[in-house]
Amino acid sequence: MKISKANTIGEIVAQNYRAASVFNSYKIDFCCKGNRNLEEVCNQKNIPLPKIQEELQNAIQSDDPNQPDYNQWPIDLVIDIIEKKHHRYVTNKIPEISAYLKKICAVHGDNHPELIEIKHLFDQSAGALSMHMKKEELILFPFARKLVKMKAGESNAMESAPFGSVNNPINMMLHEHDTEGERFRQIAALTNEYSPPAGACTTYRVTFSMLKEFEEDLHLHIHLENNIVFPKVAELEKELGHA
Repeated sequence: MKISKANTIGEIVAQNYRAASVFNSYKIDFCCKGNRNLEEVCNQKNIPLPKIQEELQNAIQSDDPNQPDYNQWPIDLVIDIIEKKHHRYVTNKIPEISAYLKKICAVHGDNHPELIEIKHLFDQSAGALSMHMKKEELILFPFARKLVKMKAGESNAMESAPFGSVNNPINMMLHEHDTEGERFRQIAALTNEYSPPAGACTTYRVTFSMLKEFEEDLHLHIHLENNIVFPKVAELEKELGHA
């Protein structure tokens, strides 16, 4: 893939996820804000365009057989990965991280009041993500799977969906992704990029480590939806003339 200044950062990562490491190193949001082109991002971040183009080319040309090429996978298989890996991860980690945050707030909250705000933000995210994932699992993803079956000739034409075009629920999901992306940018800032203070206890350090891991998983989770699944589902609906 030749990296052009006109490529959006979302499509660059969709074509090769190894590019994500470069964007992460510059703190460039490729998942929730993946619709910006490379030139725009470089201007905003004051990064020389040729420099990041070279770094991206080096990253995507590196040999990493363990990195799946999700962009080449069938849509329904990517959805399976999202549900069985990422949705399950979020569901399992929320109570664990919440318990750790509650503990360090009780012990260290007086000296580190930012912990109270971090817990508040995470609790908001936990509730919103739980509802968000249910909407995907019960509404958007089943519709996407039906489109895939129609394309393969395994299913007859569907009745009109209650939400009209699939772009309507997709736009809602994109908005909710933006909200969670912003929430975790606030958490990252409050934790000093997940760096515990000097002398922090083991529970403090483990909590920050889990929050960092949660955000990293969320980035991949949102990337798979925003930059791969949603555009392909919208295009498939258009191709089948269902909208």
